[in-house]
Amino acid sequence: MSIRVAVIGAKGRMGSNAVEAIEGADGLELVASLGSSDSLESLLEKNIDVAVELTVPASTEDNVRFLVEHDIDTVVGTTGWDAEKLSRLEELLAAHSDTAVLIAPNFSIGAVLAMRFAELAAPYFDSAEVVEIHHPRKLDAPSGTANHTAQRIAAARKTAELPPVPDATEIDPDGARGAVIDGIHVHAIRQQGMTASEEILFGSSGEALTIRTDSHSTSAFMPGIVTAVRNIDSYTGLLHGLENMLDL
Repeated sequence: MSIRVAVIGAKGRMGSNAVEAIEGADGLELVASLGSSDSLESLLEKNIDVAVELTVPASTEDNVRFLVEHDIDTVVGTTGWDAEKLSRLEELLAAHSDTAVLIAPNFSIGAVLAMRFAELAAPYFDSAEVVEIHHPRKLDAPSGTANHTAQRIAAARKTAELPPVPDATEIDPDGARGAVIDGIHVHAIRQQGMTASEEILFGSSGEALTIRTDSHSTSAFMPGIVTAVRNIDSYTGLLHGLENMLDL
């Protein structure tokens, strides 16, 4: 029996690629493809099993709330989910105990592995910073991937009881040191011709480690989306990161 799938944001770059990937995947049936401004009410007549939400940060929370309230499992690739929004979503899901939502900062298998490698490396180095590069059409900065990476590095350092990352900077009127997420500096670059890239930089006395992942087209994210759609029925509640569905 096929999994009945809806794509919301189907006219965007990610959404249009997701439509093609789902149509070409065994065991999945695309039954609805909505633009960002289309009403979600039309989904209620189509017996949806899983919705893939790929819209924009301004609308994703409302869309996911609607889907959860109607007990539709949801795979979310839209960024902009801060701690407050995630907390509200967890509260909503508590009242819909059979429903699952995956918020994935990145669907690239390479990016997911890079975050895991960074988490493993973090306790062994004094310094850690993240640099992300995306196309100039991206609406948010830093990227959800960079944010998630920094949080995981910081958590691993805390578990290892490491001191703060060394940094003697006292004067930075133009913000050259970038954003600071849980004590980890994150730098965002917007460059024409790029799709997505992340460098995770570690250093200690006498050595350095760089972990880099590059996605050259949106097709890199499709295997992760298909994997999430196929597996989300096995989960309930909130999952943050595709790594929760992979055996890492």
